[in-house]
Amino acid sequence: MAVTTEMVKELRERTGAGFVDCKKALQEAGGDIELAIRKLREKGLAKAAKKAGRVTKEGIVGHYIHAGGKIGVIVEVNCETDFVARNSEFQSLVKDIAMHIAASNPSYVKVEDVPEDVIESERRIYIEQARQEGKPTHIAEKIAEGRLKKFFEENVLLEQPFIKDPSVTVKELIAQKIAKIGENIQVSRFARFKVGEK
Repeated sequence: MAVTTEMVKELRERTGAGFVDCKKALQEAGGDIELAIRKLREKGLAKAAKKAGRVTKEGIVGHYIHAGGKIGVIVEVNCETDFVARNSEFQSLVKDIAMHIAASNPSYVKVEDVPEDVIESERRIYIEQARQEGKPTHIAEKIAEGRLKKFFEENVLLEQPFIKDPSVTVKELIAQKIAKIGENIQVSRFARFKVGEK
C-alpha cells in the first residue's frame, strides 16, 4: 500500500514523531496506522532504554493547582541539560505529569520505590482472596501476580495509564519524549496536597 502525505500527517499528529520516522513506520506497517503507532512506540522505548543510564542533573520543579485550589502538586522532573530544561516541550511534559498526579493520586514514582513489605503484604492478601474463591495454590499465586500488576498500575506513577491518553502509560509517554528530545528524562519525586487530607 502506498504511504500518502495525509497518512504521515495523521501519524505525526497522533504521535509527535518526526516526518521521516512516521513515513518509515507506515511503510513497515503496510499503511496500517495503528501498527505504525505501535512500531514508533517500540522504537521510542528502545531509544529511551539506551539513554536510561545517562545522568540527569538538570530539570525543573513543576506544579499544578487543580481548579478551585483544592488539590496541588509539585513534581521534580530531571533531564541532562539546562537547554532541554528550558525547552517548551519538556516544560509541557512536566505540566502534564503534575496534572496527571493531581488526577490519579499515585503513591510511588516507580515500582522499585514500593517497599518490599508492602508488595509481600499485597501478594499474601491476593493469594488468600483467590484461595477463598476456591482456587488451588498454584493458580492462586498466578492470580496474585496479575492483581499485583493491577496494584502497580493504580499506585505507581510510571505504571499508570496517562490521563490524557490512557492507551499509553506515563512511562511510555516519557519514553516518547526521550526519543523526540534526545535526552534522558526522569521523574525524581513529587508531593500531592489535598485540602483536608494529612
